[in-house]
Amino acid sequence: MRSNKGGGVVKRREFIRDGARVAATVVVAGTLGCATGKVSTEKQQEEKSMAEQTRAEEMDAAFGEHMDAELSGDLDRTMATMTSNPHLVNVPTMLGGQGPDGVRTFYANRLIGQFFPPDVKFETLSRTYGQDRLVDELIISFTHTTEIDHLLPRVKPTGKYAEVAFVVIVGFEGDKVSYEHIYWDQGNLLVQLGLIDPEGLPLTGAGAAAKLRNPSIPDPFFNES
Repeated sequence: MRSNKGGGVVKRREFIRDGARVAATVVVAGTLGCATGKVSTEKQQEEKSMAEQTRAEEMDAAFGEHMDAELSGDLDRTMATMTSNPHLVNVPTMLGGQGPDGVRTFYANRLIGQFFPPDVKFETLSRTYGQDRLVDELIISFTHTTEIDHLLPRVKPTGKYAEVAFVVIVGFEGDKVSYEHIYWDQGNLLVQLGLIDPEGLPLTGAGAAAKLRNPSIPDPFFNES
């Protein structure tokens, strides 16, 4: 018995054929080959996990720089964090921009300097990573003391406090933001600002954000948790 190059065990066996003893060489898979395959698979999985972790960290850093630029009101720095042909879509309002000129116009006219009121708070509930993409689920809270064109076009400040559920999908090319698709709970935001009467409508105001924080809160329609 000996090991072959593939890691199996080579055994010499004798068989009876036509009344004569015939020697045959039989290769039997051995533990060495199995162990080598297992180690190889584990190493590949570890390398894949490390690559995914590294990419996630790169996207975190790139989006963090992009957000810092927006919050600081620096238009040139904001554009520098994006690719040469980005796009933005704020889904409930359809505001945003296509290409560098469109995005720059949107930022200059509707976002830089009026991103959110001074007391804004960002509460991240989850962040999910895909290939060259991250998805944030968050609650944004603020007092509506300034105009926010990208969120509430042509709506004057109401002075009311609101907590709003958002989902932000961010695409990347390398270390640059290539697009943002932004969804938020516009109906319940308008209820909190006194712009919609929720009577008879399936709207809950601030309750929607509260339910995200504490899923055990019963709904106001059927009182079920």
